Amino acid sequence: MAEHPAYPVGLRLTSRRVVVLGGGQVAQRRLPALIAAGADIILVSPEVTPSVEAMADAGEITWHQRPYEEGDLADAWYALIATGDTEANTRASAEAERNRVWCVRSDDADEATAWTPATGHSEGVTVAVLTTDARGRDPRHTAAIRDAVVEGLRDGTLVAPHHRTRTPGVALVGGGPGDPDLITVRGRRLLAEADVVIADRLGPRDLLAELPPHVEVIDAAKIPYGRYMAQEAINNALIEHAKQGKSVVRLKGGDPYVFGRGMEELQALAEVGIPCTVVPGISSSISVPSAAGIPVTHRGVAHEFTVVSGHVAPDDERSLVDWPSLARLTGTLVILMGVDKIGKIAETLVTHGKPADTPVALVQEGTTAAQRRVDATLATVAETVRTEDVKPPAVIVIGEVVKVGPTVGAPSK
Repeated sequence: MAEHPAYPVGLRLTSRRVVVLGGGQVAQRRLPALIAAGADIILVSPEVTPSVEAMADAGEITWHQRPYEEGDLADAWYALIATGDTEANTRASAEAERNRVWCVRSDDADEATAWTPATGHSEGVTVAVLTTDARGRDPRHTAAIRDAVVEGLRDGTLVAPHHRTRTPGVALVGGGPGDPDLITVRGRRLLAEADVVIADRLGPRDLLAELPPHVEVIDAAKIPYGRYMAQEAINNALIEHAKQGKSVVRLKGGDPYVFGRGMEELQALAEVGIPCTVVPGISSSISVPSAAGIPVTHRGVAHEFTVVSGHVAPDDERSLVDWPSLARLTGTLVILMGVDKIGKIAETLVTHGKPADTPVALVQEGTTAAQRRVDATLATVAETVRTEDVKPPAVIVIGEVVKVGPTVGAPSK
């Protein structure tokens, strides 16, 4: 058998009987994929790991709590032999051979009739890697090849063009707080497949340099006509390019739905019948404080955190924020887009009962190479912003959690 390579094939196991002998770590690793394949799984083992027992309790597998017995492989399409009893494994392997059941044997691959490849998945594609020569089987090498291919497909560094007609549409992709490594795997893959990218100023701009030359990049921050018309122009651009049959990515900072107007764009697309995929992103409201050493919650300090837009002042008639209620909360307050209004915000919070010495941290350009943290209190934050020349984008954290981390001391610049 070692003289010939294994023949690769994909088994369709939906509703077909699969027998697993042994309930240890090997079974625990292999069972999820068999469950996902829809197999009718019979597991035979006197004992199982807690995770395997949970699968049985959930009805995902049928567990026979006993050792292997002759006849257990009857009517099976596929078998995984993974007990700690070599003699039982040999007998089960012989039964599989007699009944023409493809059989994987974890303790002796040379005696098996099938090998389990190193597998990975990426958006509808299964990557399976097998060693071609039994004499040189190296599971670590095959796993490394699998990982390299899957990672390349996921992050867009390995691009396989679609040759069938793609359905035109738009993806609203949350790019995260700014560091290009913090975009989701799915977001990066869609970006690599895009024909048009409409990018925010706060999106991970470094990723745009990786796009192929044919990709059209539209800088949403430079669309004219003012703020309201700018959003209308963005909506129109999304619709126009999608109607041309192009794959369009709307690359946004943070998460599309956290003060990102993502729903406005989705609604505009829905009105004209253009399909839209929303890819969540890591919101700066939690990631930027984390990058600066600040947990938004901490045991014994804060059991809640509230995220607020500070783009309009508390006394502005357009404000929808109940600032007096926020002043009474004991948890963490995270303010986005509030640098130029922080003086008025701090004054309002103190007026309604928040202690003036409540710690405040301002994290500018969070997660990027230009990140800096400036500390203050509600009483001093307005003056600190002026003297330290804090500029947007910056995330403002108010609460005792500011003092929890190891970075308290001189402001980082």
